[in-house]
Amino acid sequence: MSAPISAAAPVKAKSKKLIVIGAVLALLVIVGAGAAWFLASRSLAEEDDGSAPARKESAKVVPTFLPLENMVVNLADPGGDRFAQIGITLELADTKTAEQIKQYLPSIRSGILLLVSQRTSEELLQVEGKEKLASDILREVSRPLGYPVSSAKLRREVQDEDAEEPAARRKVEKNPVQRVLFSSFIIQ
Repeated sequence: MSAPISAAAPVKAKSKKLIVIGAVLALLVIVGAGAAWFLASRSLAEEDDGSAPARKESAKVVPTFLPLENMVVNLADPGGDRFAQIGITLELADTKTAEQIKQYLPSIRSGILLLVSQRTSEELLQVEGKEKLASDILREVSRPLGYPVSSAKLRREVQDEDAEEPAARRKVEKNPVQRVLFSSFIIQ
């Protein structure tokens, strides 16, 4: 009789383990369903606020990037022994603007070379000097396309990106040349 009692003990232990595992799985399902409900209600609340559609609209417009060939320029340092190698990429509103810029590229490159050659290495090693150069290049690229850009508005927009200045922003937004990006910037 002792043999049947010993066989019943492992069966009871197995059934207890199954009950514990089942309870843990049920708890995980309940927690998962609660998390899914929370996330779904949160996204529904964002859509009601109108913040989610704004993000969807801004994601639709993908800018066009137009890389320019690297430029090597002598700088305006005393002695004339310093030079800069600069790689520039233009962020444009669309491919049509890229085609227009390609037509004026010799003139634009010449203007950029003149702009950089007037700077000193000390000026270009600072962030403010690079930002000013980028705004000047933006003005130089926009000029042949017929979009005047004042450097004061560009500097103000760089400083106050979150500020509410609708008139100044509208004028810059109409310009299909959105930003000037440096892909490389070497000063020797």
